[in-house]
Amino acid sequence: MTTQHTVPDKDQIALLEPFDRLGLDRIRLVASAGDAHEARAEMAGARVLGFDTESKPTFLKNEASEGPHVVQLATLEKAWVFQLHDVECRAVVAGLLAQAGVIKAGFGLGDDRRRIVSKLGVEPADVLELNTVFRERGWRKDMGVKAAVAVLFNRRFIKSRKATTSNWANPRLTEAQLVYAANDAYAAVRVFHELGLT
Repeated sequence: MTTQHTVPDKDQIALLEPFDRLGLDRIRLVASAGDAHEARAEMAGARVLGFDTESKPTFLKNEASEGPHVVQLATLEKAWVFQLHDVECRAVVAGLLAQAGVIKAGFGLGDDRRRIVSKLGVEPADVLELNTVFRERGWRKDMGVKAAVAVLFNRRFIKSRKATTSNWANPRLTEAQLVYAANDAYAAVRVFHELGLT
C-alpha cells in the first residue's frame, strides 16, 4: 500500500523562506532568429530541461486561446524565454521540444502539450509530468510547483498573480514577466534533480 504524504497548506508555505530564484542575469529572452540559434547552441548537451509555457489569458466564455505565446526552458544554471512572434524562434523551439533523448520536466503540462501541437505542429518528446512522479511516490494527486518546492526544499515559491494574468502576447515582455516565466521552468528542473530522477 502506498503511503499518503501530507502537503503543507498555504498558511504553512507562507511562513517559509523564499526559494532562490534566477535573477535577470541568468535569464535570456529569445525573440529573434539570432537569439534562437544561440539559445539552441547553449542548450546543446543538456539531458534535462525544465519546461513550461505561458499564454495570454482568455476572459470571455468560449474564447479560444491562441497560445502558447511564450515557451520557457531551463537548466540548473540558466533559463531561456522564447517569444513566438518570430518564425525562426518558433521553428527552433519546436525542434527543441520534439528532440528525443532530452527530458522536458514540468508541472501541469497536459494543456501545454495540446497547445504546442496546435501552434507549433510538433508533439513534444520525452515530456515528464512531475505531478505523476509525486503521485507515484504517495503524494496527493496535484502537487504543483509551490507545494513541490515547499516539500523538497522547505522554501516558498513566489508566483506573482499580476504576472500570471498578464498579456503574454505583448511584443515586449516586462522584467517581472521574464522572471516569472523563467523561474517556473527553473523550479521544475530543480525539482527533477532533487527527486533523484537523473
